[in-house]
This record gives sequence, C-alpha cells and structure tokens, in this order.
Amino acid sequence: MSLLSPTMMEKINTALSSAITIEILPPTQAAKVPSSAEHNQVRIVQRHEYKEVALTLAQAFKDDDVAMYFVETGDTSHWSQKEKWDLHVCILEYLVYGHILKGLVTTIGPNYDSVALWMPPGQTMDDWLTGFRSGMWRLEYGWGFSPEGHTRYFREFQPLLHQTKHEVLGNVEDEAWYLVYIGTKPEARGKGYARALIESVTKVADRENRHCYLESSNGINPKIYAKLGFEIKKKIYLQRSTKPVELDIMVRRPVMRTSTVA
Repeated sequence: MSLLSPTMMEKINTALSSAITIEILPPTQAAKVPSSAEHNQVRIVQRHEYKEVALTLAQAFKDDDVAMYFVETGDTSHWSQKEKWDLHVCILEYLVYGHILKGLVTTIGPNYDSVALWMPPGQTMDDWLTGFRSGMWRLEYGWGFSPEGHTRYFREFQPLLHQTKHEVLGNVEDEAWYLVYIGTKPEARGKGYARALIESVTKVADRENRHCYLESSNGINPKIYAKLGFEIKKKIYLQRSTKPVELDIMVRRPVMRTSTVA
C-alpha cells in the first residue's frame, strides 16, 4: 500500500478524468487484468508488481552510463555478465519497492512497457523503515555492491543528487514532484508512453502550482523533456571512472492555465 495521503491519491487518479486516451486507473481497477483499451491508460503499480516494473527499467537502462557506473567498476572486472546483470536488476527492485511504499509508481502498455518512479512533494524514501522494507539496507551494508560500487553509490552519487536538488530548487524543494526514473522497453518506444506517464503527473503539478524536477543521464532525452516544459538548469558529473559521467538537471515550472468564457 502506498503511503500517499488519500487526498493526494484522489488528485492523481482524477487528474486526467477528462482525457480521452490517457487516464490513471485507480488501484482497484489496476489490479484486474487490463483489457486492450486499458493498455494505453496510465495506472498505479501495486506492491506485488515490483519485479515486473524493475525488469522494465533494467532493460531500458541496460546501456545507461549512470546505471552501469555502479556495476562496471574496476573491482568487478572478474564478475560474470550474469552477476553484473543480477546486481543491476537488484538495485532497481529495491528502488521500485521503496517508491511503491513512499512515492508513486505508474506504468502503461500491455506488459509494463513503460514505467515511471515519482517522489511526491514532501516525501522521501530515506528513512530507515523504508530502507529496511525495500531492501536498500542490504546494499548500504555491503551486500551486492563491490567496494568501489558501494563508494560510488553511497558516497558520491547519492550525496551529489541530494545537494544538487537542494541547490537548484531552493525553497520549493519540498513542494516539487521528483521524477526519479522513467524508462521504456526498447521495443515499445515511439508510442507516446513516456509522454503519457509524465503528463499524468505534470497536470497535477500544474493544478497545484508545483515544479517538477528530474536528472537525465541520456544526451538525447533533454530535447524530449524540453517539449514537455522542462529546462536544463545545471550539469553535474560523476567522476570516479576514467571518463566523467554527465547528468542534466532539469526543472519544469508549473503552467497556470486560464479558463476563457465564451
């Protein structure tokens, strides 16, 4: 069960109630086997679906420089490809489960074709209970990562993201929506799934006059995000590998829509 307030859940579920092809299905409907019409609707993911969602993200980010930054380290050169893949999937399973508990996880498509992990305003998954329930504690206490991977994730990556988000958003940090992950299976790209997932939340953000924030690790994606209202505010770099890994920090300001009277 998500820890979002009933009011927040209601706002999300009704955000696109007037839309024709995009609508977030309430959890009771989402638990059913989707019909063909429902495949193109955004729905909220439940706890029992976390492995399927994580696998979609693993496939989407299998060649991503940031995702591989914690796996392809000098001290994993003797690991098999299966061991590296298993760690990659494991990290994402923990993250997905944590976001189901404290955030919002949505999907679209007939087979979890595209998924998004959001952290709503005022929420984090940094508390010890969420870390324990999600399994993240295993990584933090040395189960899974190599020593170098552990240093990169917990002593470089996480502090850098926290610091940058605070610097960029300033006094609206706790009021903003945070798009932590969004990924689409390679075979499902070009169908508008990612746009649907993003707009399902940006419409809520606009209604509540809230910013949206994300980090992009793919050089192609900023142009796509720009079409949805995001702007690059800063570039940051992970620097423990031979080649620095770049991330674009992007922010979307709320769009205030005015109604006209005929």
